[in-house]
Amino acid sequence: MAEKQFMCYNIAYLEKRAAKLAGRYINVIPPDWKNRLAESELPQYYFVSGFAHPELPVVTPKGVFIYRWGLIPFWVKDGGKARDISQKTLNAVGATVFEKPSFRRGIISGRCLLPVSGFFEWRHEGGKKLPYFIKSSEQEVFSLGCVSDTWTDPETGEVINTFSIVTTPANEMMEYIHNNKKRMPLVVRYEDEWSWVDPELEKEHISALIKPCEEGMLRAWRVSPFVNSSRNERNVPAALEPI
Repeated sequence: MAEKQFMCYNIAYLEKRAAKLAGRYINVIPPDWKNRLAESELPQYYFVSGFAHPELPVVTPKGVFIYRWGLIPFWVKDGGKARDISQKTLNAVGATVFEKPSFRRGIISGRCLLPVSGFFEWRHEGGKKLPYFIKSSEQEVFSLGCVSDTWTDPETGEVINTFSIVTTPANEMMEYIHNNKKRMPLVVRYEDEWSWVDPELEKEHISALIKPCEEGMLRAWRVSPFVNSSRNERNVPAALEPI
């Protein structure tokens, strides 16, 4: 089955060692979290779609936690509505994130970082969809800016933490790759990671961080078109191999 291929719906995350991830984000999380996570192992994905609602490690000022992709706002009344809305909140458009009811609380008090090894986008040429893998030019793990919220299932009492990736207009490289929608995820610079999650940051400063990343921060290569279809097993090393 072909999937929607716009904005940021597919990522790779390869760091299984929680303690190493905590070390990477020692500028954001409490120092003792590296010891707390020493024996933990995180999920690893060469390719995972947001439509599968995977549970992924996110970074907050309080530590590293596992959140589900597909934000469920705190005000949702029942499980059916929660499932429906989580299909539509994999991304949060940066230009309207302060206005949309689903994201208004998350952008103020639920900003977090999604560590990734890279993400996938598609270039359209004629009738073809050409997949690309995009990663940081300097870091094995880099950060996408996200918003999150906590929802309690009224039927079961289960507390579920969820997130959405903020998106921006594409920079020049991503305009070439993502040439139909010309969007990209919010890539948070290393030096801005604490600012993005700072609970005291004012609205105008949050808005200033929501922008396309500088040219040169990312690099990209074409990958096999087998990643185009969810019928294929995509969570394999070959998903990242250049062609």
